[in-house]
Amino acid sequence: MYPALAVVQTLKPNTEILWVGSRGGMEKSLLARAEIPFRGIDAAGLRGKNPLAMAKGVFTLLKGYRQSRKLLREFQPDVLFVTGGYVCVPMTLAAHRAGVPVVIYLPDIQPGQAIKFLSRYADRVAVTAPDARQYFPDGLTVVTGYPVRPELYTADRDTARQRFNLDPALPTVLVFGGSQGARSINRAIANRDALNQLLSHAQLIHISGNRDAEWTQAMWNDLPSAQQQLYRLYPYLHSEMADVFAAADVIISRAGASILGEAPAVGVPSILVPYPYSGAHQWQNARYMEKQGAAITVPDEKLPTDLLPTTIALLTDGDRRAAMAKAAKKLARPDAARAIARLLEEFYDE
Repeated sequence: MYPALAVVQTLKPNTEILWVGSRGGMEKSLLARAEIPFRGIDAAGLRGKNPLAMAKGVFTLLKGYRQSRKLLREFQPDVLFVTGGYVCVPMTLAAHRAGVPVVIYLPDIQPGQAIKFLSRYADRVAVTAPDARQYFPDGLTVVTGYPVRPELYTADRDTARQRFNLDPALPTVLVFGGSQGARSINRAIANRDALNQLLSHAQLIHISGNRDAEWTQAMWNDLPSAQQQLYRLYPYLHSEMADVFAAADVIISRAGASILGEAPAVGVPSILVPYPYSGAHQWQNARYMEKQGAAITVPDEKLPTDLLPTTIALLTDGDRRAAMAKAAKKLARPDAARAIARLLEEFYDE
């Protein structure tokens, strides 16, 4: 939801907005803080389900479609902005039937099933990178870049390091796996052998995710005080994330779409570990970043043997780190949010 939120925040001040999400989703509380009206509808996925679950999913989608039509009649939008997920299916189909233009934003390099299906109803598809255009008909796509929170472009490295009480003379490794964390990455990092090696070369900021917070904290508590001084462990960070990225010299993370915008914004090289159960899209994201010279890919199953040697090799090769940082910075698109906003505004400024 963060790319969409970045776009919404750059729309012209008089733009009326209604955010539609899944009932019971995490969006509602976040949008309340941003003072954006929210309505929830029913939505469900169908992929990989048994016949009974699929039948329930179809029923839920039909219910969501009826709710979407009602919302469109009430709100009467000039354009529908879609960023993926199950909730977008009933909304897009209802908008198409009602004659409401549809603009899709694809954060990943490769579209998932929902975006592939919905793109046939789209008036425009904004994409993060040129490599994504191959999945859509000619003339439909516009390359905009990945919208990120503006603080990532303004965060100061020295200020960020002071905020986390980091040693300015040591390189900093940032490890995170998204809001829920990444257990295989956590296990590869948060053990005595790995930390003995890593902390002899760098200091570490590790965002474990709430799911693994208890055991990682217990492990940290047992470390010698000298290692604790070099290891910042957090279950989750929100407003501090811009400074976390700015403080890093190397990022270790999954290859979700956000890395396509966040690492370039701060110009930091990445070691990417595609999630093995998410279809092909994380692999395509990682391959794109690697092809551009901004990242190294480590398969999930090779984390125990390859992650530490890959990280230490990068930490000890300043020239390679500098080249990768430069390549990452070239991918930055500070105007991405505004570029997508302009696409939306074309449909109500005419």
